[in-house]
Amino acid sequence: MMQEYFSGIKDVKMGEHVKIVHPVNMYGCEVGDGTFVGPFVEIQKNVIIGKDCKIQSHSFVCELVTIGDNCFIGHGVMFINDLFSGGGPAMGDITKWRKTSIGSKVSIGSNATILPVNICSNTVIGAGAVVTKDIHTPGVYAGNPAKLIKTL
Repeated sequence: MMQEYFSGIKDVKMGEHVKIVHPVNMYGCEVGDGTFVGPFVEIQKNVIIGKDCKIQSHSFVCELVTIGDNCFIGHGVMFINDLFSGGGPAMGDITKWRKTSIGSKVSIGSNATILPVNICSNTVIGAGAVVTKDIHTPGVYAGNPAKLIKTL
């Protein structure tokens, strides 16, 4: 027997003046005032996105991600909450998932991958970077794994 699911917007706490370009899949999340969400974006439950952010097309924001105010998330950015700590996927066991926290005024370049980390405010993540560790010093980070290349 086949089951069909449809993308859309369900149970989202939406701020004022939010702009969304369809199609999107957003459910059980919070989106702050003045934020823009581009097409083909998925934002899962228990995600909080601050005010005046821009989430570009084809990005995936998984559960347990918090993004501060005035952030830019480039095209195709992937957030990860499952580190396969048991040798494979958690298979929905949220006790194995980890949180990600992004400060305010953070820019994340296209096709970056963000593992469960904390990224401080006023930070730039270069396109294609893979962030595997917490970032405590504002600056520009690039590479795989992402490393500080310039302080701000």
